[in-house]
Amino acid sequence: MKINVLTLYPEMFPGCLGYSLAGAALAAGKWELNLKNIRDFATDNYKSVDDTPFGGGAGMVMKPDVLDRALQAVYKDGPLFYLSPRGPVFTQQTARDWADCRELTFLCGRFEGIDERILEKWPIQEISIGDFVLSGGEPALITMLDAVIRLIPDVMGNRDSLCEESFSGSLLEYPQYTKPQEWQGRKVPDVLLSGHHANIKAWRLEMAEKLTQSRRPDLWAKYQLSKTTKKG
Repeated sequence: MKINVLTLYPEMFPGCLGYSLAGAALAAGKWELNLKNIRDFATDNYKSVDDTPFGGGAGMVMKPDVLDRALQAVYKDGPLFYLSPRGPVFTQQTARDWADCRELTFLCGRFEGIDERILEKWPIQEISIGDFVLSGGEPALITMLDAVIRLIPDVMGNRDSLCEESFSGSLLEYPQYTKPQEWQGRKVPDVLLSGHHANIKAWRLEMAEKLTQSRRPDLWAKYQLSKTTKKG
């Protein structure tokens, strides 16, 4: 997978993506990071990338001419995204969809955002990490890419863990335990020590359902709907 990133701060990458699974996959060539500094496409002596908004208001807006030159230099084909609180929220399903792509391009905004005409001209999809505002798109993108890269084939050693983690099938993940068997008076549930795989599987499903129902009623409703649909 090739990942193109247009940003004013290329030094922020790969950041945490240079470590652990993502870092090992990057070193192994399972994904490629192509960084472009938007400021390199400014033409004045000050390398200006922003200006005051028409109509007044606080802050600055990223200039369309600079962004257009940057996009022309980088974007060829495939999905193109702008990190924006106006976009739909990134989910685990989004990560799965992106993991199937050969190339992804991202535009990281700063200041008060980008000139609307860029969104009109280019096939840009806006995407959000949640209902809050960051100082720029870079931290959000790093988080999204971490979720995507681990889904690239052969990045994770145990593919089975992808099927059992949170949000698989609209459920949160069940509780996990490891050695020692008893710690500070707290014991591992007996069923996990039984060696009875069917009982363990049933217990894990029960725990996942209880956690989801109590902590994420929105996911629980989605899970209940999917069960009803399957029965129908």
